[in-house]
Amino acid sequence: MTITLIILLAILALLAAKGRFLSFRSQSPSDYASTGPAFRMKENLNGEILSEGLIYGPNGKVTNSFVARMVGEWDGNKGTLAEYFTYSNGKQMTRKWYLTLGTGNTFTAMADDIVGEGQGMISGSTVKLSYRIILPKDAGGHTLDVTDWMYLTENGVIMNRSEMRKFGIKVAELVATMRPAPEVKKAHLNGANGYDVDSEQRPLQ
Repeated sequence: MTITLIILLAILALLAAKGRFLSFRSQSPSDYASTGPAFRMKENLNGEILSEGLIYGPNGKVTNSFVARMVGEWDGNKGTLAEYFTYSNGKQMTRKWYLTLGTGNTFTAMADDIVGEGQGMISGSTVKLSYRIILPKDAGGHTLDVTDWMYLTENGVIMNRSEMRKFGIKVAELVATMRPAPEVKKAHLNGANGYDVDSEQRPLQ
């Protein structure tokens, strides 16, 4: 074995170690066990949620963006999270997650475009969810391995970062914000019995 080959193998080993231990995948729920505020699924993924996000391709460039409206509902330890996406290319998509809280801060997640069950873990201010997703046919129909992290911030906004891989190779990344939709208040004015119909659509100031 020549010195050049040895050096080349050493470089490849270093690159592999960097990808495994010095990257997004190196995170573990235990890293965030003592962080706060505590992520509470039935509170933080409940009601109407607004989201904006960017999708990056394998070369690190933005390939698409989206806005989304989500609605979470819970009955005991079972909940649903309906998602309504509008992408910058004009495409619209919906998904409905079926969430089940388990023991030891674990949960499962299912949806029509998910293979089997996604496995989740709540830890401190974070949630990690791993699952396999089947892309729509117009997006290639591939099955990707997804690692999804959500980080709850002090003001109640959730930062979402997801990595999608095929055969272990990163093919896409998503970064998004998720925040509770602003409440709507009723306004009472002089005349018309003191009620302002248009106020139903005005957010709280």
